[in-house]
Amino acid sequence: MITRRTLLGGLAAGAATVSGIAVAGRAIGAPAPLGEAAAGMPLHIVNNSGNYANSAVWIYIVGNDGTQQVRVTPEGELKPVAVSDNGADGFTDYAIPLAASGPTTLQLPQMSGRIYTALGSKLKFKAVEDGNGKAALAYPAGWVSSDPNYDVLHDCAEFTYNAGGMYCNTTMVDMFSVPLAIKLTGAKDQTTGTLKDGARAKVFADVKAAEGFDKLVIGDKRVIAPGHGLDSGLFGKDYFAPAIDDAWSAYAGKDLKVTTNAGTFTGRVSAGKLSFTGPATVAFDKPSTRDVLFCDGALAAPNDGTTGPVAAILGAALNRSTLVSAAAQPATDPAAFYQEQLTNHYAKAMHAATADGKAYGFAFDDVAGFASYIEDGAPKEITLTLTPF
Repeated sequence: MITRRTLLGGLAAGAATVSGIAVAGRAIGAPAPLGEAAAGMPLHIVNNSGNYANSAVWIYIVGNDGTQQVRVTPEGELKPVAVSDNGADGFTDYAIPLAASGPTTLQLPQMSGRIYTALGSKLKFKAVEDGNGKAALAYPAGWVSSDPNYDVLHDCAEFTYNAGGMYCNTTMVDMFSVPLAIKLTGAKDQTTGTLKDGARAKVFADVKAAEGFDKLVIGDKRVIAPGHGLDSGLFGKDYFAPAIDDAWSAYAGKDLKVTTNAGTFTGRVSAGKLSFTGPATVAFDKPSTRDVLFCDGALAAPNDGTTGPVAAILGAALNRSTLVSAAAQPATDPAAFYQEQLTNHYAKAMHAATADGKAYGFAFDDVAGFASYIEDGAPKEITLTLTPF
C-alpha cells in the first residue's frame, strides 16, 4: 500500500515554511499541460455543514505536479504558483467559490496536494520563492497564533492522483477543525472520515478533559495536535517520557518482535539503544516525546523498506500505548489501543469520533490499517463532504 508518508512529504510545518508536496519514489504521472483544462476526474464538493451557507465556503486545491508547485482554478486549469499572484495585501487569492446551492463539481487534474476548505472567510496563501528561487506557497498553519489564517475556520484533505490511481485521506495530523468525509468511486465505492453524530463537539470536550491536553483546544475553532502544541509551549515536552522509559526498561530483559513486509525483526535494549536483528540490522536511540508525536528524530522513517517500517511501528505503539503490553508488534486489536492513562488522548478522541474508527491522529496511524485513507486504481470520481458540525 502507498502510505501517506510516501505520498505526502514536506507539507508546511509552520507559518513561514515554504511547502511542497512530493511523491517519494513514484512518478506523479503525466499532468495536463499547464494553463489548459486538465484531463482528470470530477471532484464534487458537498456542503452539509449545517452551519455555513455555500456562499460562505471556499475551496483551495494546491500542491505539486511533480516538477513545480501548482494550483487549480475554478475552471479546472492546472496553473503554476507565481509570486506575481500575490495581491496588494501580499497574499494570493486562489479561492474557488461553491455553487449558489447544492453540490459543486470541479475537474481535478492529476497532481499531488491538498483540498482546503475555508468557512466564514477566505484563507491567505502567500506565494514566495523557495531556496532554489522557484515559486512556492506558505501553507496555512492553524496551530501558530501569529499565522494570518489562525482566526479562519479551515481544514483539509490530502490526495495524490496519478496514472496509478487515486490515493487520498482526511487528516488530523496537524489539527482538527472541520468535519470532512471522502467518498471515492471507482473499482468500488469507499468512504472514510465520516464523524458520528455530535462527534465534533465530543472531540473538543474529550481533549479538553484529558490531563495535559486542555490547552490544545482553541475555543470552538480547532484542536491542535499535541506535537504542534509542544512546539508552542501548550503541551508538555516530557509527556511521554515515563512510557518511553518503561518500554526501554521492559525490553532490556526480553525480546521485542516487530514484523514488517521485510520479515520479523528481534530487538533488545542495550547501552541505551533498541537494536534489532533480522532481515537487516537497525537500531534506535531512546526517543523524546517530540519524536513520538511527530514520528521523527530518533523515530524518523526513511522510505527504505527496513528502518522505516520498524520506526513506524514503534511510533504507532508508543502513541497507542501498546509497546510494553504487546511484545509482538504491530498490535492490531483497536480495543487495546489508548488504554493507558499516559497515551495520545488527541488521537484517541479522533478515532472514537469517526464512524469507521479510522483517523490520521498521528503520522504513523496507517500502521495496521487504522488511518482514514482510501485508494483506488481505477477511480471515476471523488466527493469531499463537509459533514454536520
